[in-house]
Amino acid sequence: MSMPVKKELTVFDSTCVIVGIIIGAGIYETAPAIAAGMGSPQGLLAIWLLGGLLALAGSICYGELATTWPQQGGDFVYLTRAYGKWAGFLFGWSQMMIIRPGDIAMMAFIFARYATQIYPFPACGIVYAVAPIIIMTGLNSVGVKQGKWTQNLLTVIKMVALLAIVVAAMLAPKKTIFSAPTMPTLGGFELALILVMFTYGGWNEIGYVAAEIKNPNRNIIRALLLGVISVTAIYVLVNVAFLSTLGYEAMVDSQAVAVDSLKTVFPETAARIVSVLICLSCLGAINGLILTGARISYAVGDKYRLFRHLGRWDSDTGTPIRALMLQGLLSCAIVLLAGSFINTILYTAPLVWLFFLGSGCGLFVLRFKYPKIPRPFRVVGYPVIPAVFCLMCLFMLYNCVCYAYSHCRAGFIMMAILLLTGGAIYCAGLHSEQ
Repeated sequence: MSMPVKKELTVFDSTCVIVGIIIGAGIYETAPAIAAGMGSPQGLLAIWLLGGLLALAGSICYGELATTWPQQGGDFVYLTRAYGKWAGFLFGWSQMMIIRPGDIAMMAFIFARYATQIYPFPACGIVYAVAPIIIMTGLNSVGVKQGKWTQNLLTVIKMVALLAIVVAAMLAPKKTIFSAPTMPTLGGFELALILVMFTYGGWNEIGYVAAEIKNPNRNIIRALLLGVISVTAIYVLVNVAFLSTLGYEAMVDSQAVAVDSLKTVFPETAARIVSVLICLSCLGAINGLILTGARISYAVGDKYRLFRHLGRWDSDTGTPIRALMLQGLLSCAIVLLAGSFINTILYTAPLVWLFFLGSGCGLFVLRFKYPKIPRPFRVVGYPVIPAVFCLMCLFMLYNCVCYAYSHCRAGFIMMAILLLTGGAIYCAGLHSEQ
């Protein structure tokens, strides 16, 4: 079945998708723990730069994959071509049932947490968590133009907001940023890198909307590089701002680092300002995840008979409405069942890094299987950069599995059951192609 999609996304739109998904609330939530794990201001800035370089390595790998196969579904396409239909099916199943609804729910939990500080009312937590999922799903169902304009606006707002924190730090009394450097412990470094890579997560999303990007041979890699480099620069500058206003020790001890930083300039209104900024950041991430995630379900429905109702593209709106509706329903269900931000991370992280590893290794496999296929963009530094990316994925996978099994065993077991269910469906032949 052909994919009746229109190329609506410019390089600016695509960059906003990437930046909007990467910059959620992670930078506000993880900075103190990362600082504590690294043991010094120098180590803190170094780990953020390292995370940016690793994200850049991954984006370069995905640049080759996405420009070679600019189709809806991203990793669904790459894994199918690299390893066979079973790999693509398990990825699509996991994304539909576990990963993407969980990612959306994570951002919804953080949105609800800060929205209640702006305007609390009875039972507001669940209402605030479910409401943005419903609203953004509705916006993206109306049309791809509405979805992308919403994404562009929210991305610009959150970038301006983060830069405003940097400017505010320049106006505040300065603390000593650098001190005698100390080496982080192995455990501290591991935790810091896990949190940093979580905060950088989202650069791969461009593959899911590759078929809708104008001039994909050039604009996909442009958007990837612009997105990752911009986010890296913003993250480093924001951490410098936190260090400049609070100092290293106070940053480590802070329970709300952005609030404490802005209090040095706006002591009366800092908490409300930051709450608004984080809510806007979360809305941008939720919208981007909804926009790209439905394209995965659509790609699976377009391919397999069992999910054929998801593989319908509405020609009037230019969106996969049924895939959007299912994704929104599952996201709301996870909000109600998981109950917290941390549990949702533990629930989804192992599978995220498993499929990242599969796609990274798949680059080598696809070079071998399809040596003569045109590749508009080839990974620079091959095979070193893809190997670095794969090792990073393996490290993250091991640590996420160990942590999830130790701290959220029920969620880990549920994740395993859902993955095995997908395998059983495939083995039973219920997935038969259209």
